[in-house]
Amino acid sequence: MAKKSAIEKNKKRMRLVEKYAAKRAALKAKALDDNAPLEERFEARLKLAKLPRNSAPNRVRNRCEVTGRPRGFYRKLKMSRIALRELGSAGMIPGLVKSSW
Repeated sequence: MAKKSAIEKNKKRMRLVEKYAAKRAALKAKALDDNAPLEERFEARLKLAKLPRNSAPNRVRNRCEVTGRPRGFYRKLKMSRIALRELGSAGMIPGLVKSSW
């Protein structure tokens, strides 16, 4: 049995988040509705807890689109600092000028 890489696990989490987003949002709204009876709110929380753990958006890790590296991630460019530096030095990122002093 082959071991899954962290990149593949993260992709699976992204798919699960997308799949359960509407259901999760509806249950959360019901659980936080102060006008609903206590039993309904509690039941919504139980259903929310039964959803797959990896379907929660905070389980998805920001990873570099180029290398898959999880650390030193620039959100705006969706890449790590190392990939940014290499591509910037090669002139592959428009508007980025490498400076040295």
